[in-house]
Amino acid sequence: MALRLGPHLMSLTGELRWEPVTRRVRASLHGVPVLDSTDAVLVWEPRRVVPMYAVPPDDVAAHLRPREPAPLPEPLPPVLGPVHFGWHTTSGSSFDLVVGDTTVEDAAFAPDDPDLGGRVVVEWAPFAWTEEAHPVTGHPHDPFKRIDLLPSDRHVVVSLDGTVLADTRRAIALFETHIPVRWYVPHDDVVTDLLVGSRSTSTCAYKGHASYVSLDPAAFPDAGRVGEDLGWTYTHPLDEVAAIKGMFCFWSERSDLELDGVAVPRPVTPWSSLRDMQTY
Repeated sequence: MALRLGPHLMSLTGELRWEPVTRRVRASLHGVPVLDSTDAVLVWEPRRVVPMYAVPPDDVAAHLRPREPAPLPEPLPPVLGPVHFGWHTTSGSSFDLVVGDTTVEDAAFAPDDPDLGGRVVVEWAPFAWTEEAHPVTGHPHDPFKRIDLLPSDRHVVVSLDGTVLADTRRAIALFETHIPVRWYVPHDDVVTDLLVGSRSTSTCAYKGHASYVSLDPAAFPDAGRVGEDLGWTYTHPLDEVAAIKGMFCFWSERSDLELDGVAVPRPVTPWSSLRDMQTY
């Protein structure tokens, strides 16, 4: 029987996974070196969908101070992103990192698994990271993940409860491994009068720093939380995705999408509304 690769890869999230890299990896805190290694590996702890770097202890310039591991919450989410680094789902030893006069609590972890050769996994934030001489943001890039941006002339309509938020034939379709297609719409094809700025932001390792927009409560008085942070834009995206600069994208999990007049079912993902998750 043929193996469908995407679900197979996602089925491995319950395992401790690792992959060697050949690039030089460095981290610092306010200009003070934390680590410098040409022998790093990427590590995905069980349930983690984003990798972190692990390096030999001799490549860590900071002091590793042993500490008790943080307790895991109950229930533990089925998948974990790059947050809550201190939640470890495999056996090992936890450490604080002492960088000069600063202590970063629970910022390092040495898994017991012998295949990792005693390497220490290091938290991403609040350190500044470079791969070779290139600054990296958000988290390490996953070598088994990619992003493609394709200009499209399909008729894309985004709405909510019958009210059109965006209507375009000039979208850019962003294809990201394991993520629903994201349709980026030019500013002029978005009904911006229905939107207000949000204080929310997020960081993507592949796209940069996003700013969010919500439905205007004056236009949607009954929207409530459904209208919060419904879409986002990248005003200064990373060079690799410069084509989406200033364009808007809306959660297809929380809004209604039509492509060439055909309604697209809302996908159920970790970003779906609680209602849609419960009815899935």
